[in-house]
Amino acid sequence: MVKCDSLEENIQISCPRPAAADKPARETLEIAALTRAMAAGDETAYRLFYDAYFDRLLRYLLVVTGGNEEAAREALQLALVRVVRHMKTFASEEQFWSWLTVLARSALVDESRKRRRYFAFLERFTRHQETGTVAMDDGEADERLCALLESKLTALPADERQLVEQKYILRQSVREIADGQQTTEKAVESRLSRVRRKLKDAVLAELKNEQSH
Repeated sequence: MVKCDSLEENIQISCPRPAAADKPARETLEIAALTRAMAAGDETAYRLFYDAYFDRLLRYLLVVTGGNEEAAREALQLALVRVVRHMKTFASEEQFWSWLTVLARSALVDESRKRRRYFAFLERFTRHQETGTVAMDDGEADERLCALLESKLTALPADERQLVEQKYILRQSVREIADGQQTTEKAVESRLSRVRRKLKDAVLAELKNEQSH
């Protein structure tokens, strides 16, 4: 792992700044050194980055989400993962912060889209499953059911998974699906019913298995 010599001395993000006349040049040097070290995988640089930017990014996302702390923290975690994956050297703090906010907003959009997608599917799916079988509070049940649904969806044969995604994620009508597959609406409804039952049985079996342990 590449190390940046004396990062704590060269990258003084949380230390007193030099005189105003020297600040822009020193700030550029610090950010360039920090981001270069992060791009090289320096753990010390990442610790300095987290200390300096974690709370700042969280505050930013809290403003963007209107104070929704759960959504802000979920987006922040995804954004931090993307920082590690896509890190590069920046010449100034302004450029670096702008890049970070773009990652943060993108992460928020992706997380929101994912939650809407699975909760929309969950809402439709739960209309077809028995009630009173899950001894969890609503929040925990929703989270667990979404995770199980994602897992069981992935395990479906490709044609069944495509059918479910077309109906419940892409929100295509039965007629649109039937036209695309050159079959009848009745045939599509029949297949959907079988796949829903298959998913329901798989999810409920998994939940019952968890409760028995």
